[in-house]
Amino acid sequence: MVLAQPDAGRTEPGMSAPSQQRSAGRYAAAAAENRKLQAEVAGLRAANAELQEANAKLQAGMERLQQRLAEVERSAGLNSGNSGKPPSSDGPGKPPAGTRTRSTRGRSGKRSGGQPGHPGATLQQTETPDRVQEHRPARCAGCDAALTAADTVGPPVVRQVFDLPEPQPLEVTEHRGWACRCRACGHTTRAVFPDGVSAPVQYGARLVATAVYLQTAQFLPEERLAEVLRDLFGVALCTATLAGMVRQTAVRWRGFTQRVRDLLVSAPGVKHLDETGFRIAGRTQWLHVLSTPWLTFYRTSAKRGSLLAGLKGILVHDHWAPYFTLEGVLHGLCNAHHLRELQALVEFGKEDWAARMQRLLRRANRVVQRARERGIALPRSLLERIERRYDRLVREALAYHEALPPLARGRRGRPKRRPGHNLALRLQKRRASVLRFLHDPSVPFTNNQAEQDLRMMKLRIKISGGFRSEQGAQDFATLRSVLSTARKQGLNCIDALLRGPDVLLAQVESQPSSGAPR
Repeated sequence: MVLAQPDAGRTEPGMSAPSQQRSAGRYAAAAAENRKLQAEVAGLRAANAELQEANAKLQAGMERLQQRLAEVERSAGLNSGNSGKPPSSDGPGKPPAGTRTRSTRGRSGKRSGGQPGHPGATLQQTETPDRVQEHRPARCAGCDAALTAADTVGPPVVRQVFDLPEPQPLEVTEHRGWACRCRACGHTTRAVFPDGVSAPVQYGARLVATAVYLQTAQFLPEERLAEVLRDLFGVALCTATLAGMVRQTAVRWRGFTQRVRDLLVSAPGVKHLDETGFRIAGRTQWLHVLSTPWLTFYRTSAKRGSLLAGLKGILVHDHWAPYFTLEGVLHGLCNAHHLRELQALVEFGKEDWAARMQRLLRRANRVVQRARERGIALPRSLLERIERRYDRLVREALAYHEALPPLARGRRGRPKRRPGHNLALRLQKRRASVLRFLHDPSVPFTNNQAEQDLRMMKLRIKISGGFRSEQGAQDFATLRSVLSTARKQGLNCIDALLRGPDVLLAQVESQPSSGAPR
């Protein structure tokens, strides 16, 4: 706004001197008012600029708060059904079963429970009971006359009770090593004690195997383990003795676990990987697992990114980026993770493409399972139709997120992306790994094998807490590798510990490279 400047020196012809003076005064007043208005306009313009700047800052702050609120609400709403969080983290407010991700196996069409032809495990009577108790009525229920064994008629009604024997004191075996002097040369020869008999007094192999099993397979802390052994077997053991048993057993089996590691690394087939945090010596370290349905190898590491070298075959994992740096291997991604992430997008973002991608992955898994059960390959036309549908949904997801307003930049100045955008980019970039289960029937739909093997180790932390030393954690990883492998091989864990590493190793090495029991 620009005001016209009055001409203070302008006079009209024929005006008298007083009139000219009054006109000049009015022009001077108008000029002063004009300057005042121009100053006010300049001030208003400056104030308007400041308000616009403040409004822009408030708008940006509001967008950041809205973005942060959405992140907090999303984080608060995540559970085991829509994220990678374990079910134990759901707490008492866990979501109802209907809102969780459904089983990836799909419906089989069969009724729940045992199926026809399934071998039962019902308790059956034995022909050789350890003890028999005879029960005869002493008096007649009709007339109260006395009854004897001579009055018995017909066979008895037999009922058997299977129970544990009462705890017995330890069985003590005394080994006496005699010395004999040869009559021919006079040399004295002393008898050699059996393997493992090396001290004047010691505990036997079965007690040691039982204590190790209860601590490393059933996760009993040392003090509770000492109570169990005292109550069940009348054995008074201190925690230091129990720790020594675990240490000696782990040293004995270390070579076996190293051989299992070598077999898993060099095997050309499918193997599963995962890792989780472990509290060791007051610090967060990492437990890694490498496994198949028949072999398990655990190891501890101070760094999460410490990966085994020389791996071959197909690695199934949960898309952790460092796994893709391994050379000479193929990858298969865990689609159970994808289903949960898609579920979160359905619940929080109301993204339609995510629900349709869930249905596609589940249907693809079902058709692969049916083809595997029938021993046939999927028709090429069906594979191409699934892949085309997959690509179309990914493109739709990317277009949807690229059309949304950009998020505020992160702390390092990088543009932030929404979770759905990141997932769509991963599904696009790792397409071959996501869909590998379609083309290779040996590749599973999920990484459940590694997650199940790792879940038991997390259970140990919840029951007994962390490890006071790195050596204790390494011993535990060694023994868990042994027990998990023995169980997968169909062996009793205590019997496997008693037989020793050479017997179990011979069984493992006599099998195919996959380690599958014959």
